[in-house]
Amino acid sequence: MKPSTRRPVISDGLPSQLPDIDPEETNEWVESLDGVIDERGAKRARYIMLRLLERARERQVGVPPLTSTDYINTIPPEQEPWFPGDEFVERRIRAYIRWNAAMLVHRAQRPEIGVGGHISTYASSASLYEVGMNHFFRGKDHPGGGDHIFFQGHASPGMYARAFLEGRLGEHDLDGFRQELSHPGGGLPSYPHPRLMPNFWEFPTVSMGLGPLN
Repeated sequence: MKPSTRRPVISDGLPSQLPDIDPEETNEWVESLDGVIDERGAKRARYIMLRLLERARERQVGVPPLTSTDYINTIPPEQEPWFPGDEFVERRIRAYIRWNAAMLVHRAQRPEIGVGGHISTYASSASLYEVGMNHFFRGKDHPGGGDHIFFQGHASPGMYARAFLEGRLGEHDLDGFRQELSHPGGGLPSYPHPRLMPNFWEFPTVSMGLGPLN
């Protein structure tokens, strides 16, 4: 690598502009890291980097904060299996569902309705639900039996939005969120409600779902 090549510098927790006062020395350090990765592998390089960051903090050198957690992944990144689906397509579908879920709640807040709803729960958990839907959850017709799934109640707009893309619900249905009595033909309950929607929800959850969960 030429010494003049500019490299991005991590700025979280550090000054945003860090001039390279000795590009040749910097390049030697970078080449050393490349050598460790090539000769000893990514796992060894990762350990050395973490140990250097730990030592830097001990010597009171400003370094970016590292997320600390008591949980440790049992499968390291280099041993994770290849994603079985099309990540780009699934990401696009997830974006459509998020948008439809947000619009479902937004329209429920319009002046003549004003019932609102939870708009962020599904947005924060959409990836988990979609990976489950696409690759893990089994339907009732599965040879080994179907899964029993307790959906987070506040995330129901995402489930309705997904059903809309699947053709199981229509635009008229989505426009009746939280309007079970006032919407023509009946609306969608804000929480999973198998009594009102026996062909959609299997278990009640949130405030009326403690019994089934227990």
